Amino acid sequence: MSTPEPTETTATETTATESTPAAPAPAQASDAHPRFAAALAELGLQVEVRRFPDATRTAAEAAAAVGCELSEIVKSLVFTADGVPVLVLMDGSSRVDVQLVRRELGAQQVKRADAALVRETTGYAIGGVPPFGHATKTRVLADRRLLDHAVVWAAAGTPHTVFPLDPKTLIAHAGATVVDVREPAK
Repeated sequence: MSTPEPTETTATETTATESTPAAPAPAQASDAHPRFAAALAELGLQVEVRRFPDATRTAAEAAAAVGCELSEIVKSLVFTADGVPVLVLMDGSSRVDVQLVRRELGAQQVKRADAALVRETTGYAIGGVPPFGHATKTRVLADRRLLDHAVVWAAAGTPHTVFPLDPKTLIAHAGATVVDVREPAK
């Protein structure tokens, strides 16, 4: 999301190719990752989890599969701020400006987390990290641009599953602070 960001939920700068969106399999409660399904139940949230036959690891793949705008996809990206994991929620068409994250957190250094730390922190593999329901409590920042949409789509704990939710509810359940950490458009 100048250097590529980690590929959590749906992190990429590629654009969606023109194709017909893949037909999702029938939605079932078991389609979400079990940890995420438990988090939904604990929060009392009922969402439509869509499962796709092909992975939706990138924002472009997810947008094409869902049939939505790239900016309606939520990327859940794990960074470290002075060695402490932090989750940044960013719209699919934007990149995170790590210097803005650093300033927001008052950190000396912000770096992308590697795959092992992403799994350790969240309990999910890169490509399927949801915005909440993680293995450990982590500070969460949500870029303000997510609020530009009536509905956004995020990973449901696997690279094959996504769910829709209004961004205010998503941000609230993630325990996120709304900030401006989007890299300026070039």
